[in-house]
Amino acid sequence: MLTMLDALGSGLLMLLTPAVLAYLLLGVLIGLLVGVLPGLGGPAALALVLPFTFGMETAEAFALMLGLVSVVALAGDLTAVLIGVPGEAVSAAMIMDGYPMTKRGEAGRALGIMLTACLVGAVFGLLIILLLIPVIRPLVLRLQSPELFMLTLLGLSFVAVLSRGSRLKALIAGGIGLLIATVGMDPQTGIARFTFGEMGLWDGIGIVSVAMGLFAIPELLQLFLNSGSGSTRPMEVGGARRGVLDVVRHWWLTLRCSALGAAVGIVPGLGGAAGQWVAYGYAVQTTKDKRRFGKGAVEGVIGPAAANNSKEGGSLITTIAFGLPGGTMMAILLGGLLIQGLVPGPAMLDEQLPLTMSFLWIILFANIVAVAICLPLAGRIAWLTNARASVLVPVITVFIYVGAFAEERQLVDVWLMLIFGAIGIVMVSCNWPRPPLILGLVLGDLAERYLFRSVAGDDWNWVTRPSVIVIAVVIAFVVLSGTTGFGRVISRRVRRAGPVKVGGE
Repeated sequence: MLTMLDALGSGLLMLLTPAVLAYLLLGVLIGLLVGVLPGLGGPAALALVLPFTFGMETAEAFALMLGLVSVVALAGDLTAVLIGVPGEAVSAAMIMDGYPMTKRGEAGRALGIMLTACLVGAVFGLLIILLLIPVIRPLVLRLQSPELFMLTLLGLSFVAVLSRGSRLKALIAGGIGLLIATVGMDPQTGIARFTFGEMGLWDGIGIVSVAMGLFAIPELLQLFLNSGSGSTRPMEVGGARRGVLDVVRHWWLTLRCSALGAAVGIVPGLGGAAGQWVAYGYAVQTTKDKRRFGKGAVEGVIGPAAANNSKEGGSLITTIAFGLPGGTMMAILLGGLLIQGLVPGPAMLDEQLPLTMSFLWIILFANIVAVAICLPLAGRIAWLTNARASVLVPVITVFIYVGAFAEERQLVDVWLMLIFGAIGIVMVSCNWPRPPLILGLVLGDLAERYLFRSVAGDDWNWVTRPSVIVIAVVIAFVVLSGTTGFGRVISRRVRRAGPVKVGGE
């Protein structure tokens, strides 16, 4: 059995190859570009690059995907600070004090604070993983098919918190995802299910077609309809060194907010936006002079920035170890694991432990590269927010069609992408959550596989195992009250920190 140090070394060697580093840089650049363009979104971008991972080595594929995932939130923070427009929804809290600092002529200082706190948060989130893996690893290695089946059901129960509206709508969307997962040849009996005589559906409906249809097409339509992205210009961003010193001066607050972000990331479904607002509310509550917040308080920039990047470490560990994604992008990333022939669970923390460690190195290097790029080029990056939809939409459309066809090189996948694009547009217009559908599709196949193994190995006697009963109780708690109630508690706590108004508006 590999030791942690051996796995860390092997993971670093996986990363330090020209091809992997090149894909890492490409992923970072895509993530930065997507993050500074309001309206496109990280999930849509990740869905777009997913089909291009076919045929790649596993380390190369995840260098591309994790490089993108790791820096999207950071880029969203960048535009929130510079022009008051969050490139990503998770960056909304950064506007509260980051943009007022820019308006009073301290853009460089605000960027220095934001970028440094983001880097510290990312490193802290990875340290959380390293501390948790020795604890989680023995537990995960003891899991058998019955426990793994119940954990997939637990993951499915979290569809309610992957929504921001009706829990019933989220559960229905998750159920639709489960139904979609049954399309194709039954792996146990070899009988075709719901294929309607179409041979292209014998292998099932791929995650790529569904993800691009649900996320990329609606966002593309929204980008086209909102073609005016505001007017801004590149600005001077000197003085970043002062911002770096601010983070050093408030190092204890930075670490505490990083821990909050990692903790929120571990809870499946809460997402980065909750982490940022929790950290912002905590910064307000723990600072003596609360009147400064909303007018450019240093602490109001440190808290959200640190939490925004540390959450990736927390959500990655639950995705890899238990197959419980912490948000939309992690749900899509879980699909990427399956595409590469990897199954979340014991294998990822045993024989695949070096690969898991390489993921941590990828996230660390991606954040370092992103900070190194953003500090000197922040003004020009902000200029990208002026890019016209007439330029972006045709380019992205080509990627969508090529990506859908590249999965299996079948025209049926393009039609499926268009069908799910229409479904995604309807879901957005009717305020139905899309992430639960993806989660149902991804976990549905795993649930069926583990259920078959459980019944084949021990008939139905496994339902009386203590570990199965414990997980069933947790599932009942989550479905009936649990995590959504926790989300409301968080919302109330954040509201108690306000009201906070952006200075000058």
